[in-house]
Amino acid sequence: MSWFSFKPYVSVAERRANAQKKIASLGKTTKLSPIAISGNKIARTWWGAAWCENLERYADYENRIERGRSYVRNGQVIDLSISDGRVTAMVMGSELYRVEIEIDSLSTKKWRTIAAQVGRRIGSLAELVEGKFPKELGEIFMRQGEGLFPSPAEIHMECDCPDYAYMCKHIAATLYGIGARLDTDPLLFFKLRGIPFESLLKKSVDEKMKSLLKNAHKKTDRVLTGDIARIFGL
Repeated sequence: MSWFSFKPYVSVAERRANAQKKIASLGKTTKLSPIAISGNKIARTWWGAAWCENLERYADYENRIERGRSYVRNGQVIDLSISDGRVTAMVMGSELYRVEIEIDSLSTKKWRTIAAQVGRRIGSLAELVEGKFPKELGEIFMRQGEGLFPSPAEIHMECDCPDYAYMCKHIAATLYGIGARLDTDPLLFFKLRGIPFESLLKKSVDEKMKSLLKNAHKKTDRVLTGDIARIFGL
């Protein structure tokens, strides 16, 4: 008798159908948050796409992360929840497997460095959430090993499947699922990394106010008169 047994091949259509059946079954007693992908891209927003890009650029991950692409695209991540530094997921494979991922908080040193570099270049929460900030700011956030996104050493993962690989396809699917989930709620990224985004916005606003106050005394009567004329339509 062989020491190894292989699961029978399951087609993509069967995988999708099995995932939907499991969602329908578990959904009767449990509130699920499945990952649903439409189109070719797993993530479309800046934060979601940046998350996926960060994972794919590490040599430790690039050969393994791809294993989860088809799983997440086929709707096999039937539940995914993000909380402070923690992600839990249920992934439908040959059976239902549970994944737990813990991510280290961003270090205080890195956060202070990034916050200082941001200055007053973020105008509002909407700009931050939508990724509508200067390109150089995105480069600061994405800086490998020094930005906001975690390195492999800061990601700790576990799956209850029998695959002894460092990163099984269920974990890989969950990692991609995080990127897709950030599309719907980018602020979850800050919760996941323990980043006080409020202080980032406050610093930006404070810097702008300082600049306005500093330049206020430089306005001449001519400028002031022009401003008044424009305000009152004169």
